[in-house]
Amino acid sequence: MKSKLQRILKKKNKSKLVCLTAYSKNISKILDKYCDIVLVGDSLANVLYGMKNTHEVTLDMMIKHTISVKSGLKKSLCVIDMPLNSYSNIRLAKKNAKKAMKQTKCDAVKIESNNKNFSIIKALVKSNIPVMGHIGYTPQFKKKFKVAGSSEIEEKKLITEAKRIEEAGAFSIVLECVKKEAAKRITKNLKIPTIGIGSSSSCDGQILVTDDILGLSSFKPKFIKQYINLNKIIEKGIQKYRREVIKKKFPKDINSY
Repeated sequence: MKSKLQRILKKKNKSKLVCLTAYSKNISKILDKYCDIVLVGDSLANVLYGMKNTHEVTLDMMIKHTISVKSGLKKSLCVIDMPLNSYSNIRLAKKNAKKAMKQTKCDAVKIESNNKNFSIIKALVKSNIPVMGHIGYTPQFKKKFKVAGSSEIEEKKLITEAKRIEEAGAFSIVLECVKKEAAKRITKNLKIPTIGIGSSSSCDGQILVTDDILGLSSFKPKFIKQYINLNKIIEKGIQKYRREVIKKKFPKDINSY
């Protein structure tokens, strides 16, 4: 685990970190060939369970999916999102993070910042639990979407917040929907890598939800680029299967016992 973390830290100012989300082994096996970090995001609430937000995700849900994801990984760093209310105080955070690490064998946890929980990050790191931070738009704590760092005052606050997360011991930090100039200055001011989502190429790495880039979801905000439309490919396969079943072309003898 230490060697994986060191590999991530060494990429600061050298080469871009490639990061994506996964919720199952079949996807994580593919991502492992190309990603530095695979995040089991609480975005599974929207992607898999059709929830309106991430607030109803439980730790047990996250653990079950992370066990599946981790079983498909060999080289990528595996990070589990700590869901809302699972780290609201130091005692609870340590209890739940230890449980998550032990049951999933993952490499680190991710915690969204509410600009107050720096002591929680510090306590986890002291307990040998690597932490990835998260600032900007933080879905667990912000009710409405808003781009972060639009003014000079906001930018300074974000830099201070990021520095405090770094000082608390986090090994990296996600910048979600942060204005380009603010993301650039935050990245310059930190010794740890920044991983952007909707925060420009100024960050040390990028992360997106895999289902979004593959065209499996209908979520299409500005910061997402769809690289392929798997929905259409899957639909064609299903249509062909349906036709063959109805016309009694499937199953053939070769498919039967």
